[in-house]
Amino acid sequence: MSQVINFYKINSLDKLNSIKIGVISDTHISDRGEHLPRIIMDAFKQVDLIIHAGDIVNLGVIDELKSVCSKVVVVAGNMDQEAVKNKYPIKQVLDILGYRVGLMHGAGPALNLVELLKSSFKEDDCDLIIFGHSHKPMNEWIDEVLFFNPGSVTDRASEYNSYGIIELKEKLANSDLATNNQSEIKAKIIKI
Repeated sequence: MSQVINFYKINSLDKLNSIKIGVISDTHISDRGEHLPRIIMDAFKQVDLIIHAGDIVNLGVIDELKSVCSKVVVVAGNMDQEAVKNKYPIKQVLDILGYRVGLMHGAGPALNLVELLKSSFKEDDCDLIIFGHSHKPMNEWIDEVLFFNPGSVTDRASEYNSYGIIELKEKLANSDLATNNQSEIKAKIIKI
Protein backbone atom coordinates (compact mmCIF):
# COMPACT_ATOMS: atom_id res chain seq x y z
CA MET A 1 0.00 0.00 0.00
CA SER A 2 1.35 3.42 -0.89
CA GLN A 3 1.72 6.26 1.51
CA VAL A 4 0.05 9.49 0.36
CA ILE A 5 1.54 12.73 1.59
CA ASN A 6 0.05 16.14 0.95
CA PHE A 7 2.93 18.52 0.31
CA TYR A 8 1.41 21.18 2.52
CA LYS A 9 1.58 18.84 5.49
CA ILE A 10 5.35 18.63 5.13
CA ASN A 11 5.80 22.29 4.21
CA SER A 12 4.68 25.42 5.97
CA LEU A 13 4.57 27.49 2.76
CA ASP A 14 0.82 27.32 2.14
CA LYS A 15 0.64 29.82 -0.73
CA LEU A 16 3.00 28.17 -3.20
CA ASN A 17 1.84 28.09 -6.82
CA SER A 18 5.12 26.64 -8.06
CA ILE A 19 7.83 24.51 -6.56
CA LYS A 20 11.40 23.58 -7.39
CA ILE A 21 12.40 20.02 -6.47
CA GLY A 22 15.92 18.63 -6.30
CA VAL A 23 15.97 14.93 -7.25
CA ILE A 24 18.73 12.51 -6.37
CA SER A 25 19.11 8.74 -6.31
CA ASP A 26 21.65 5.97 -5.98
CA THR A 27 24.09 7.89 -3.82
CA HIS A 28 25.48 4.67 -2.28
CA ILE A 29 27.29 6.64 0.41
CA SER A 30 28.76 4.26 2.95
CA ASP A 31 29.55 5.03 6.57
CA ARG A 32 33.27 5.40 5.76
CA GLY A 33 33.19 9.19 5.92
CA GLU A 34 32.11 9.82 2.33
CA HIS A 35 29.91 12.80 1.53
CA LEU A 36 27.69 14.02 -1.28
CA PRO A 37 29.51 16.11 -3.90
CA ARG A 38 29.64 19.83 -3.00
CA ILE A 39 28.00 20.75 -6.34
CA ILE A 40 24.86 18.84 -5.24
CA MET A 41 24.77 20.52 -1.87
CA ASP A 42 25.12 23.97 -3.47
CA ALA A 43 22.43 23.28 -6.09
CA PHE A 44 19.99 21.94 -3.49
CA LYS A 45 20.24 25.15 -1.44
CA GLN A 46 18.03 26.63 -4.20
CA VAL A 47 15.15 24.09 -4.01
CA ASP A 48 11.94 23.91 -1.98
CA LEU A 49 11.97 20.12 -1.63
CA ILE A 50 14.47 17.29 -2.12
CA ILE A 51 13.39 13.82 -3.24
CA HIS A 52 15.79 10.89 -2.81
CA ALA A 53 14.75 7.86 -4.86
CA GLY A 54 16.62 5.22 -2.86
CA ASP A 55 19.93 3.42 -2.46
CA ILE A 56 21.02 5.93 0.11
CA VAL A 57 22.84 3.16 1.99
CA ASN A 58 23.64 5.32 5.02
CA LEU A 59 21.15 7.58 6.86
CA GLY A 60 23.85 10.26 7.15
CA VAL A 61 23.06 11.21 3.54
CA ILE A 62 19.59 12.37 4.60
CA ASP A 63 21.11 14.51 7.36
CA GLU A 64 23.42 16.09 4.77
CA LEU A 65 20.47 16.87 2.50
CA LYS A 66 18.44 18.30 5.39
CA SER A 67 21.34 20.66 6.15
CA VAL A 68 20.55 22.53 2.90
CA CYS A 69 16.76 21.95 2.62
CA SER A 70 14.57 20.98 5.56
CA LYS A 71 12.00 19.18 3.38
CA VAL A 72 13.34 15.80 2.21
CA VAL A 73 11.18 12.89 1.00
CA VAL A 74 12.82 9.46 0.72
CA VAL A 75 12.12 5.89 -0.35
CA ALA A 76 14.32 2.92 0.45
CA GLY A 77 16.16 1.06 -2.28
CA ASN A 78 17.36 -2.50 -2.70
CA MET A 79 20.92 -1.74 -1.52
CA ASP A 80 19.95 0.25 1.57
CA GLN A 81 21.01 -0.75 5.06
CA GLU A 82 18.33 -2.09 7.41
CA ALA A 83 18.23 1.23 9.28
CA VAL A 84 17.16 2.96 6.04
CA LYS A 85 14.65 0.23 5.14
CA ASN A 86 13.14 0.43 8.62
CA LYS A 87 12.74 4.21 8.45
CA TYR A 88 11.50 4.77 4.87
CA PRO A 89 8.88 3.03 2.70
CA ILE A 90 9.68 1.44 -0.66
CA LYS A 91 6.90 3.38 -2.37
CA GLN A 92 5.21 6.73 -1.84
CA VAL A 93 2.61 8.73 -3.70
CA LEU A 94 2.86 12.47 -3.09
CA ASP A 95 0.31 15.19 -3.81
CA ILE A 96 2.31 18.25 -4.81
CA LEU A 97 0.37 21.27 -6.10
CA GLY A 98 -2.33 18.99 -7.49
CA TYR A 99 0.04 16.53 -9.17
CA ARG A 100 0.24 12.88 -8.17
CA VAL A 101 3.93 12.04 -7.91
CA GLY A 102 4.93 8.39 -7.57
CA LEU A 103 8.22 7.68 -5.88
CA MET A 104 9.89 4.27 -5.88
CA HIS A 105 13.48 3.09 -6.27
CA GLY A 106 12.83 0.11 -8.53
CA ALA A 107 14.22 -3.42 -8.63
CA GLY A 108 15.29 -6.17 -10.97
CA PRO A 109 16.74 -5.81 -14.47
CA ALA A 110 16.96 -2.25 -15.80
CA LEU A 111 15.32 -3.32 -19.06
CA ASN A 112 12.07 -4.08 -17.20
CA LEU A 113 12.14 -1.07 -14.89
CA VAL A 114 9.51 1.09 -16.63
CA GLU A 115 7.11 -1.86 -16.82
CA LEU A 116 7.64 -2.57 -13.10
CA LEU A 117 6.89 1.06 -12.30
CA LYS A 118 3.80 1.15 -14.51
CA SER A 119 2.50 -1.93 -12.73
CA SER A 120 3.37 -0.64 -9.25
CA PHE A 121 1.58 2.68 -9.80
CA LYS A 122 -1.29 1.49 -12.03
CA GLU A 123 -3.94 2.34 -9.39
CA ASP A 124 -2.35 5.64 -8.31
CA ASP A 125 -3.14 7.89 -11.32
CA CYS A 126 0.33 9.47 -11.30
CA ASP A 127 1.34 12.44 -13.42
CA LEU A 128 5.02 11.92 -12.67
CA ILE A 129 6.99 8.86 -11.51
CA ILE A 130 10.42 9.41 -9.96
CA PHE A 131 12.71 6.40 -9.62
CA GLY A 132 16.33 5.24 -9.53
CA HIS A 133 17.98 1.81 -9.55
CA SER A 134 19.47 1.77 -13.07
CA HIS A 135 21.90 4.66 -12.46
CA LYS A 136 20.87 5.83 -15.95
CA PRO A 137 19.12 9.19 -16.28
CA MET A 138 15.68 9.20 -17.87
CA ASN A 139 13.36 12.11 -18.57
CA GLU A 140 10.64 10.74 -20.84
CA TRP A 141 6.88 11.06 -21.28
CA ILE A 142 5.21 7.66 -21.68
CA ASP A 143 1.41 7.42 -21.91
CA GLU A 144 0.98 10.95 -20.49
CA VAL A 145 3.16 10.18 -17.43
CA LEU A 146 6.65 11.63 -17.00
CA PHE A 147 9.16 8.95 -15.98
CA PHE A 148 12.12 10.64 -14.31
CA ASN A 149 15.35 9.02 -13.11
CA PRO A 150 18.05 11.49 -12.04
CA GLY A 151 20.87 8.97 -12.52
CA SER A 152 23.58 8.61 -9.88
CA VAL A 153 25.79 11.36 -8.46
CA THR A 154 28.48 8.96 -7.28
CA ASP A 155 28.69 5.95 -9.63
CA ARG A 156 32.24 5.93 -11.01
CA ALA A 157 31.28 3.36 -13.66
CA SER A 158 28.57 5.57 -15.21
CA GLU A 159 29.20 7.51 -18.41
CA TYR A 160 28.53 10.62 -16.32
CA ASN A 161 27.10 11.49 -12.92
CA SER A 162 23.90 13.50 -12.66
CA TYR A 163 20.99 14.75 -10.58
CA GLY A 164 17.64 16.28 -11.46
CA ILE A 165 15.65 19.45 -11.03
CA ILE A 166 11.88 19.41 -11.47
CA GLU A 167 9.75 22.54 -11.46
CA LEU A 168 6.00 22.26 -11.04
CA LYS A 169 3.41 24.98 -11.53
CA GLU A 170 0.13 24.51 -9.73
CA LYS A 171 -2.14 22.15 -11.63
CA LEU A 172 -5.36 23.78 -12.74
CA ALA A 173 -8.37 21.62 -11.93
CA ASN A 174 -10.28 22.29 -15.14
CA SER A 175 -7.39 22.13 -17.61
CA ASP A 176 -6.74 19.48 -20.25
CA LEU A 177 -4.68 16.89 -18.33
CA ALA A 178 -2.09 15.91 -20.96
CA THR A 179 -1.52 19.43 -22.25
CA ASN A 180 -1.31 20.89 -18.75
CA ASN A 181 1.10 18.27 -17.42
CA GLN A 182 3.57 18.55 -20.26
CA SER A 183 3.60 22.33 -20.13
CA GLU A 184 3.54 22.70 -16.34
CA ILE A 185 6.08 20.00 -15.38
CA LYS A 186 9.60 21.13 -16.28
CA ALA A 187 12.19 18.45 -15.61
CA LYS A 188 15.87 18.37 -16.44
CA ILE A 189 18.85 16.12 -15.90
CA ILE A 190 21.99 17.96 -14.84
CA LYS A 191 25.37 16.37 -15.61
CA ILE A 192 28.14 16.91 -13.10
